[in-house]
Amino acid sequence: MSDLMRCEHLTKYYGSKIALSDVNLRLESGKIVGLLGPNGSGKTTLIKLINGLLVPSQGLLTIAGEMPGIKTKAMVSYLPERMYLGNWMRVNDVMDFFSDFYEDFDLKRAMAMLDALNIKASDQIRHMSKGTKEKVQLILVMSRRAKLYCLDEPIAGVDPAARDYILNTILTNYDPEATILISTHLISDIENILDEVIFIQNGQIKLQDSVDNIRCRQHKSVDALFREVFKC
Repeated sequence: MSDLMRCEHLTKYYGSKIALSDVNLRLESGKIVGLLGPNGSGKTTLIKLINGLLVPSQGLLTIAGEMPGIKTKAMVSYLPERMYLGNWMRVNDVMDFFSDFYEDFDLKRAMAMLDALNIKASDQIRHMSKGTKEKVQLILVMSRRAKLYCLDEPIAGVDPAARDYILNTILTNYDPEATILISTHLISDIENILDEVIFIQNGQIKLQDSVDNIRCRQHKSVDALFREVFKC
């Protein structure tokens, strides 16, 4: 496996506050990775840096050898924590936007997932429940043929049935050669789909290991180890 994303001494300040401190990290291709930590630990900051929405204060971050920019935006598919779909839009408006903006957007894949949920292209965003909006956003993100998928809290605030659908969509609609980075604090809900985990706290990496190693060496689930490390 080759390194898809690399951070070297990555540091980010917000004024005098340190959001990330001297982060050294590598992500390989073909993995589903959990970025796990309590609220305010630096998860969203790292994801925004990967997506070029923030600029490092110090250090280096590369994706497939490229600094975040136009080239990497064609490789990375990003699901932000906050809803970004305009209430005035219809589903077909958003799909037209993604089709125009991303060369790797697979319209047939998106339509198949919408059909499975009985969501019509003519449906208006303003009339959807929060869970349905979350699903539409995820469908758009997972319909790209990206190398790296960054999903920031994709299952926060949705009901258990919606969580099951979201996790199943993640598992069944990505290229096995791609990598998915999932930021969450809901460990038990996603543990079974993860290959690897990264524990982050106060802007520093506390642990990066495979799920199999954690279970074999620590004799604990990821959720149990997380609670022990972070005293939850």
